[in-house]
Amino acid sequence: MTDDVYTVTENRGGAAPRLLLHCCCAPCASHVLECLSPQYQITVLFFNPNIQPRDEYDKRAGELKRLLSLASYPNPVDMMVAGYDTGVFESAVRLFTDEPEGGKRCRECFSLRLGEAAAFAKSGGYDRFSTTLTVSPHKPAEVINEVGTGLGNSYGVEYLHSDFKKRDGYKRSVELSKRYGLYRQQYCGCRYR
Repeated sequence: MTDDVYTVTENRGGAAPRLLLHCCCAPCASHVLECLSPQYQITVLFFNPNIQPRDEYDKRAGELKRLLSLASYPNPVDMMVAGYDTGVFESAVRLFTDEPEGGKRCRECFSLRLGEAAAFAKSGGYDRFSTTLTVSPHKPAEVINEVGTGLGNSYGVEYLHSDFKKRDGYKRSVELSKRYGLYRQQYCGCRYR
């Protein structure tokens, strides 16, 4: 994988390809949207049933909406917020609650969230799907990309590989968070952390 894995090389007659982007939070989305919006028409999907408690979920969804209202992007960026249902997360990780951070529980969580993104991308006729998760220094891009590729193959929609933390991507997300006064949470949202 190269450093430029998220560069688009196709031209669709002047129309930017459509990307369904799973977003975990506004700080991570800030840098990723800056990178991808010149090349894609983006729909942000906030599907994060791992986030607990409900107040935290609502706060992160609200901050993402606020970011989209404050920032300007070269191509359209829309947003969908999934309903709050921690039961689907609890069911997915039930066998791995004692795993350490970064273990099998996290992989199941990535699979759950990216599976939902792949399903939305397929049903909505998007060209690709991806996630902001790889901007975090605490999330393994190689595992996320492996999960995303497998789900893309299963659903028949291309997964856009990324490692958005490269080239100071995480640092840029911190800078943009400061610029927009974004809430920066101290944990991924999982109660098992």
